[in-house]
Amino acid sequence: MSKALKIGIIGCGGIANGKHMPSLKKQAQAELVAFCDIVEERAQKAAAEYGVEGAKVYTDFRELLLDGSIDVIHVCTPNDSHSEITVASLEAGKHVMCEKPMAKTVSEAKAMLDAAKRTGKKLTIGYNNRFRDDSMYLKGVCEEGDLGEIYYGKALAVRRRAVPTWGVFLDEEKQGGGPLIDIGTHALDLTLWLMDNYKPKSVLGSTFHKLGQRENAANAFGPWDPKEFKVEDSAFGFITMENGATIILESSWALNVVETGEAKAVLAGTEGGADMKDGLRINGEKMSRLYETKVDLNAGGVAFYSGSKENDADREARMWLEAIIEDKDPVVKPEQAFVVTQILEAIYESAKTGKAVYFDN
Repeated sequence: MSKALKIGIIGCGGIANGKHMPSLKKQAQAELVAFCDIVEERAQKAAAEYGVEGAKVYTDFRELLLDGSIDVIHVCTPNDSHSEITVASLEAGKHVMCEKPMAKTVSEAKAMLDAAKRTGKKLTIGYNNRFRDDSMYLKGVCEEGDLGEIYYGKALAVRRRAVPTWGVFLDEEKQGGGPLIDIGTHALDLTLWLMDNYKPKSVLGSTFHKLGQRENAANAFGPWDPKEFKVEDSAFGFITMENGATIILESSWALNVVETGEAKAVLAGTEGGADMKDGLRINGEKMSRLYETKVDLNAGGVAFYSGSKENDADREARMWLEAIIEDKDPVVKPEQAFVVTQILEAIYESAKTGKAVYFDN
């Protein structure tokens, strides 16, 4: 494919500026030609900083989608609009990268999945932690069978005091939840992908609103407003898969623990185990002795990219565009992201009812 893909950005806020637009601008096969935001000044600023000459600015995404020259849409809006915008973009003949989580609810995510199948356009979700050096190396280890049958996983997204106080993060209506759907979704996606297991059987979950109502609380981003804190401050899930494998999910923005970590996985298999707690560590047993190896990810010789070193966001953008150009599956398949949304919704449902949620697969 000789010509660059023409890309439109819908939602020019934090995640677009922090990840999508800077990474896309570095890609030779991408041209950012259109920018949409309900705040016109944000779209204008984005166009000036990241757009090609003559890039267009919109405040209504439907008008942007009328441009038949646009090949790809990146959806970078609050969770409650992911489904509507993605479905409309797919039906307008565009490939879509939607920021995580896939959607606020399972029904909305299903509409996205159905639209992708119906239109034949590519859809992926912005789970950029898969593209980290440690994640991709460990994925290779798992695929080689070095851990054997992986029957236990722990998905960690634990902050001690780091509640996001900007945007709509504390708004349950727009986001669908708090740390579980915000950062827990990354940890769960990473763990399921490493285990290559997408068949949940049951989920037992709990959520807590224990610290969010405190005035002048210590917080990495400054004190939150208790009146605005409408979502959980921590959430936990116990997930059993059809083959008996078990996953524990821990997520929090505010939790009285010292040991923290985001988008980290712990795996245990029949032949070995791995964790991301102190770099990437692989453990096992050999010649009747236990061993532990810390992988040096700075030693070069990585097979999953070429040229100068990339960060995870740049690699995500490049591999997504390559999937379109080469007509192959994206690294993050929508069917996989759909299962993540199913499990998250089940944790919230279980927390409300006090009962386990069972899947009919």
